[in-house]
Amino acid sequence: MKIPNHYHCLSGIFTLLFLIFQVLHSFASPVLQYCRHDQRDALLEFKHEFSVNKSNSILSLSSWNKSSDCCSWEGVMCDAKSGHVLSLYLDFIPLNNSLKPDSGLFKLHHLRNLTLSNCNLSGELPSSLGNLSHLTKLHLSKNHLVGEIPASLGNLNQLRDLSLDNNQFSGNIPFSFANYTKLSHLIISNNHFTGEFPLVLLNLSTSLSYIVISDNLFKSTLPSDMSQFQRLKNIDMGGNSFFGYFPTSLFMNPLLGIVSLRKNQFKGPIEFRNASSFSKLLILFLQQNKFNGPIPKSISKFSNLKNLDLHDNSFTGSVPNLPNLEFLDLSYNKLEGEIPGPLGDMLELMLAHNSFSSFGKAFELSDLTHIQSMDLSSNSLRGPLPSWICKLRPLLLLDLSKNSFGGSIPQCLKDAIVELSTLNLQNNNLSGILPPDIFVNATNLVSVDISGNQLEGKLPKSLINCVSLEFLNVKSNRIKDVFPSWLGSLPSLDVLILRENELYGPLYHPRMSIGFQSLKIIDLSRNHFNGTLPPFYFANWSEITNSTKRDTEYMGDGYSTNSMEMVNKGVDMLFELIRTDFGGIDFSGNNFSGKIPESIGLLKGLRILNLSSNGFTSSIPQSLANLTNLEALDLSRNQLSGRIPQNLARLSFLSIMNFSRNDLQGPIPRSTQFERQNCSAFMDNPRLYGLEDICGKSHVPNPTPQEREDLSEPKEQVISWISAVIAYVPGVFCGLVIGHIYSPQIHKWFM
Repeated sequence: MKIPNHYHCLSGIFTLLFLIFQVLHSFASPVLQYCRHDQRDALLEFKHEFSVNKSNSILSLSSWNKSSDCCSWEGVMCDAKSGHVLSLYLDFIPLNNSLKPDSGLFKLHHLRNLTLSNCNLSGELPSSLGNLSHLTKLHLSKNHLVGEIPASLGNLNQLRDLSLDNNQFSGNIPFSFANYTKLSHLIISNNHFTGEFPLVLLNLSTSLSYIVISDNLFKSTLPSDMSQFQRLKNIDMGGNSFFGYFPTSLFMNPLLGIVSLRKNQFKGPIEFRNASSFSKLLILFLQQNKFNGPIPKSISKFSNLKNLDLHDNSFTGSVPNLPNLEFLDLSYNKLEGEIPGPLGDMLELMLAHNSFSSFGKAFELSDLTHIQSMDLSSNSLRGPLPSWICKLRPLLLLDLSKNSFGGSIPQCLKDAIVELSTLNLQNNNLSGILPPDIFVNATNLVSVDISGNQLEGKLPKSLINCVSLEFLNVKSNRIKDVFPSWLGSLPSLDVLILRENELYGPLYHPRMSIGFQSLKIIDLSRNHFNGTLPPFYFANWSEITNSTKRDTEYMGDGYSTNSMEMVNKGVDMLFELIRTDFGGIDFSGNNFSGKIPESIGLLKGLRILNLSSNGFTSSIPQSLANLTNLEALDLSRNQLSGRIPQNLARLSFLSIMNFSRNDLQGPIPRSTQFERQNCSAFMDNPRLYGLEDICGKSHVPNPTPQEREDLSEPKEQVISWISAVIAYVPGVFCGLVIGHIYSPQIHKWFM
């Protein structure tokens, strides 16, 4: 069949159009070239400047080898046309070394983006870094770089984004930073920079949108006019030593969204009279300064404000309405009057340590179903617990402690604490009986503190449902019951404080089941417990037995997760509960009798032991010398006899002790720890001697020569409590906190 000529013509036209399309496409899409050899060699040179082995996990750079195109290597991006390396992104690659002045890195002259964050880099920045003049982004943050910033870094005049945070840089900000006329983001927080506010930043006011210079050592006033930062969206100057008055001019910038002046030395009142009427301010942090005066009503013009933190200042007066906030912290001020509302969008409300006395009507009518955390502690609130307390869902933290609330705890509270983690009602005037089923659904509760009230009756057995409970404090109430051994089934209970109640009866009974496997601190003092403790009593206290690690430094509030108070002889003592090994037992002020169980020596993690003011008899257990972490020991006001074990002198951490008002005899152990005690720690033991260096010669007993001879060499005591442990049928509660305590606090406990 013959094909018509017009078909041949059409075919030729289509072929021509296809060729034209290919030519045009070749101009539109440049041909991808491979990585240049000089770029590849520079990258390999950079790689080999760092130790490459399995132990430091540089295996993530295994793709960096000559068998593949370097533009396909991890963290490398090239220009598609020229093959030059444009971007090097090595975040979290553990290089574990310093940058060399002649590093292969500095041969990548076309580099625009360099990210070496979290690479464990150390040492000083080489001045040759300034040769990478095409850089627009430089990130060197969470490393260990030190020293001053080299002036040559100012050569990077194309920079738009500079992050040097979380290092150990020091000195002043170089004047050469004035060359950064295109810089938008500057983050140099968490270093050791010194000097005044970097005035060089004023030269960059037309470009900067993010300024983060927090947690350094800057010390000065701020520029008088900061309104020129017209592009500024985020400024964080917290954690320095800036001083002077509130920078009102800063709030004239219309794009400003986040301002943090926290933890400085600013003083005086705050005012927003010149603030932009179109303000986009979302977050304002002014906490931990020296601001005073009232919170101005003009703050309400920030209609977009969601997060306001003014805690730890000296603000006075009442609080204006702040209806759109989601987070408000006004704690530790001198505010008074009504707690305002409405609180329709509030998620966290922190008003502790003020002088608020009542709730405004708008507050009581607010929708409180969004609030997750509420802390109204240490105010002057009074009357019965408010009815709105039962509307709080999904509440995680409720702290109404240290007020003057009275009356009973409402039954409906059980519905509000379904998702609650922390409940603190301590030091109020609450009375009556705890509702028996109040904790029936509280499976998320971690901490319960109802101490310092006038609550009566028994502990509600619905506590057995609190399977997450770690901390329980019912100190200083009128709880009248036998020891609640059923609490021993709670798998996570670390702290149990039953101090100063009307609890009675023995702690041990053969039919009691073993429990309290997680307990680290137990305070049963000033109750009416009685009976004897068998020799094996402490044998199953596994947490204290295995807790042998010591901490030599107080870790501070950054690690604090909870707190408890233990009281002895009228002195409060605060334990910061952090996740370290610590053991404390206080059985003082009861009616226990018989021997102190020799198994006490198994509790290697014990650091505080108080068995004073009981009726313990016989000798002091020799096994106490096994408590190598012990810091404080009080056995006073018992009926103990025999000698103070000489091997207690080996307890190098034992700094506080009290053996007074017993019937002890013989010489005082010779050690620095004993010789540093007050004389009163040994008084009312007429046959003790060797106190000359502690009490002075005129205040010590004077035994006869025959008494000295009789007491000079003790007969070895052999106590076979181990066999009792072997034959022991489980039936004893066990005991102990998560916490660390340093010695000055321990001294307070025993003073």
